[in-house]
Amino acid sequence: MSLPELTLQRLDGSELPLASLAGQVILVVNVASRCGFTPQYTGLETLYRKLGPEGLVILGFPCDQFGHQEPGDAEEIARFCSLDYPVSFPIMAKCEVNGEQAHPFYQWLKKEKPGLLGLENVKWNFTKFLIDRDGQVVDRFAPTTKPENLVAPIRDLL
Repeated sequence: MSLPELTLQRLDGSELPLASLAGQVILVVNVASRCGFTPQYTGLETLYRKLGPEGLVILGFPCDQFGHQEPGDAEEIARFCSLDYPVSFPIMAKCEVNGEQAHPFYQWLKKEKPGLLGLENVKWNFTKFLIDRDGQVVDRFAPTTKPENLVAPIRDLL
């Protein structure tokens, strides 16, 4: 299966058709500004600057489903991502990743690459999904997996 025919919404309200990312390696991360893993923003940005020119796209999805660690609105999240942890990779609109209101993209990701014991739910902030150039979800990484540890798996796909 390849990327679903969905249009994502960026934090600023603009649209990003998933089809526009075809042929690129995509790292999808549910992010939060008040999480113990929040410093991973720095590593994600380093990864993006290093491998982006080779075809890596990182998509950050703010989510407030875990410990109320992303309580802000779009404006607050944008300010955080420009001042506290400046990033240049796309930050999408805040969404849910689990439950009945889970974003359709996350529903697809979880079905394509369930976690341990076949459980689909995302367990915490900074869970990562890696999608190859053909739109296949090839791996899922725990929140504890640091961005710098993803260089080799991403390079294998570039």
